[in-house]
Amino acid sequence: MSTGFSTNRSTTATLSKSREVSFGARVADYIELTKPRIALLAILTVTIGFVLAATESVSLPLLGHALFGIACVAGASSALNQLFEINSDANMYRTANRPLPAGRLTSLEVVCFGVATGVGGIWWLAAFVNMTTAFLAAGTLVLYAFIYTPLKRKTSLCTAIGAIPGAMPPVLGWTAAGGEIDSAAFTLFGILFLWQFPHFLAIAWLYQEQYANAGLQMLPIRQHCDDSESGGLPIVGLLSVLYVLVLIPVSLLPSQIGLAGQAYFLAAVVLGLGYLICAIRFLLNETRETARGLLWSSLLYLPALLVAMLWDHLQLLGYGWQT
Repeated sequence: MSTGFSTNRSTTATLSKSREVSFGARVADYIELTKPRIALLAILTVTIGFVLAATESVSLPLLGHALFGIACVAGASSALNQLFEINSDANMYRTANRPLPAGRLTSLEVVCFGVATGVGGIWWLAAFVNMTTAFLAAGTLVLYAFIYTPLKRKTSLCTAIGAIPGAMPPVLGWTAAGGEIDSAAFTLFGILFLWQFPHFLAIAWLYQEQYANAGLQMLPIRQHCDDSESGGLPIVGLLSVLYVLVLIPVSLLPSQIGLAGQAYFLAAVVLGLGYLICAIRFLLNETRETARGLLWSSLLYLPALLVAMLWDHLQLLGYGWQT
């Protein structure tokens, strides 16, 4: 009798553990749908935009509402993007294990998740933040999921279209705090818009064969990625340098329009020159090493620049925090 009881208890414990693992795995898959690393960067830039726009004090409850709503919309955008790209994701090694192509989630589940989080996030922003932010968030979702995503299979110009929703998070933070669409908002948008091009060009160069196999029309594929080692024109490296050269003066504008001071100005110059050096290295020798160097420099450049801007802004104005 005791042996049977022990066996039944062991079986029950095993089934319970299996359910826990299954539930945890499904939660992890839904989190993966939201592209959490991209979402975290968006949260950071939303927060910085919010604080920069708060002229007297930062309302933490309002910031919390903004972050929740925008995070929901960002998650919906990523989920719908993966839904529409299920076939191309299945043909790329770097994305083949995503929940949809791997079969861990169904298309219906992703549709329900994307619609629920997207509509819910927009409603939340309209109800607890303001209509301007809700409208801009809705436009960002539509542009990313329904315009940029299908264009990736048709034209390399998709990168320029995709850079628009990619540059919106600090603007959403700005308007969430009550800021108007003015020169400061356009400056924040411009910095992120230009920063993205060398970043994504490096990624596209590194994974050019996978993108080609998936039928995605990224710029290196359109140009056959004729790198310097094969004697062709290093078009990707050239474009990367040109975008950084335009980014540097745009990144200095916050110190000219009152968002930051001279400390930020110096930081922007140093960071911009570092980014430019990595882009020039890639131009002179388009290899995996220099492409990865450009990619990592982009990942260091943006957070450092935004944190420097925020720190200098706080030093200039001295904020309070409402709880």
